[in-house]
Amino acid sequence: MRKKFPARPVRLAAVLGLIVSLPVPAGPAQRPAEDPLIAVTTPQGTVVMVELADTVEERARGLMFRPSLEKNRGMLFAFAEPQPWSFWMKNTRISLDIIWINQKKKIVHIERNVPTCSRTDDGCPQYQPNENASYVLELAAGSADALQLQRGATLRFQLPSDPPASRARPGRAAP
Repeated sequence: MRKKFPARPVRLAAVLGLIVSLPVPAGPAQRPAEDPLIAVTTPQGTVVMVELADTVEERARGLMFRPSLEKNRGMLFAFAEPQPWSFWMKNTRISLDIIWINQKKKIVHIERNVPTCSRTDDGCPQYQPNENASYVLELAAGSADALQLQRGATLRFQLPSDPPASRARPGRAAP
């Protein structure tokens, strides 16, 4: 007696149904609309709205392939470990200011007016601070000067993963 197996078209239809139902990743110049922007406040009180790049994929893509960047917009890269993170401009179509920020949200290094790089190999220049950074902020070229950003200045921002500000009084531990 032969065992009966489901017909191949049923299995194929199930696999095709699974493939069709998988989410399609955003293209290189797109960002899912549901991702909120984060407000970064400068010492002078100017607010810059930034996209958060906190996954390996988002950090690798960065602002690549974007034709422009609106005024007072940018991207904030968040890293789990402070390091002297290197950045490059491969496939980036707009010149940028790259700002490295330490764990205390203090600017430790700024590369101003970093040019685009249209090389097809991996020979684009790399930019790196001399100190460790936990965050890197990319803004349109000239923004650091316009916002009067300098090494040592402290920026204010809160990531979605940051705990809410403590309500404890100074000198006392939060409950």
